Amino acid sequence: MFDTSASFSSDYQEARSKFLKEATAVGGVVDAISHPERGPDGRPLFTDVAAFGLDKADKVLVLISGTHGAEGFCGSGAQIDLLRRGEIARLPKGVGILMIHGINPYGFAWLRRVTNENIDLNRNWIDFNQPLPQNPTYSDLHASICPQTWKAETKNVSWQVIESFTEKHGFAALQQAISGGQYSHPSGLFFGGTAPSWSRLTQERIFSNYLTHAERVAVIDYHSALGPWGFAEQMIIAPKSSKQFERAAEWYGSAATSVIDGASSSAKVGGSGLEAVPQLLPQAEVTCMAFEVGTVSPLEVLSAMQADCWLHTHGDPQSAEAAPIKAEIRRCFYGDVDDWKGMVTGQSLLAVRQTLIGLDSRGCARKG
Repeated sequence: MFDTSASFSSDYQEARSKFLKEATAVGGVVDAISHPERGPDGRPLFTDVAAFGLDKADKVLVLISGTHGAEGFCGSGAQIDLLRRGEIARLPKGVGILMIHGINPYGFAWLRRVTNENIDLNRNWIDFNQPLPQNPTYSDLHASICPQTWKAETKNVSWQVIESFTEKHGFAALQQAISGGQYSHPSGLFFGGTAPSWSRLTQERIFSNYLTHAERVAVIDYHSALGPWGFAEQMIIAPKSSKQFERAAEWYGSAATSVIDGASSSAKVGGSGLEAVPQLLPQAEVTCMAFEVGTVSPLEVLSAMQADCWLHTHGDPQSAEAAPIKAEIRRCFYGDVDDWKGMVTGQSLLAVRQTLIGLDSRGCARKG
């Protein structure tokens, strides 16, 4: 009997070891890109790339894990599961797969959603030659949601501010204000940066090295924490009127939701990596999907991120006080039980097979 849980890992280093082992075993062309920082155990960090059949493919499926660091448990498990199931051997002729494992290895290893620069990678894909986007509502909330001390009294004040804002403006407005992205507070939540991060530059190089020949490209970027337990929402970072969303709806059916049109559980964000793909690959027809698996409630996730932000800004991430904070981050982003893992891999397997069928369709390619 196939053991789905064996595809998942207890930490970044175990996940990397499993990924490299399984990718090599099925004939992947593997490359390791060294990160400038090290993990909490002092060991080096890498973004790993495994290519399957790209030398004979003009249609490519890209699978990305670890955009949001600690969410790498979900994406890594899905990638390794596909390798262990023998899905590579079933690839249609002319279709290849590119797996990017741990694009933000620092966040994965340190149990952070952000990069070593405290950048949310999915807010970092903007044109930094233009004026930075403004988020004045976040600026008004920043001191309350990211206090300099993390004690009972400051936690209470923070939640009083959050509750008051929600009562006055609604939860959707709170979510948009905090998670929509901000570029004014480098030590705050959902910071988009003031320049391209290491992870963004690395992803740009990977796309340039592996995908400039492709005529049709699909991207699945694995995420976790938003939505009901174990349910994978398939978010399209394009309006319903776009050709990209039309293709996604053909492939995934009613599971596809548009973040742009406000139909998904995510806020509208600027600087998304998926939104940038068509500009990175102007020669290709591009269809991108964020595979977002739910865990716990949004306010639990927010609280965990607040504590982690305080820890890395004002505390010591390797002190005794860090342990419960890191455990809560792990719980919020990784459903480390069998039913959640089975839901991740089952829905991932279906989505990947649907995508491969869509890529292999003989209809005319339509850019957009």
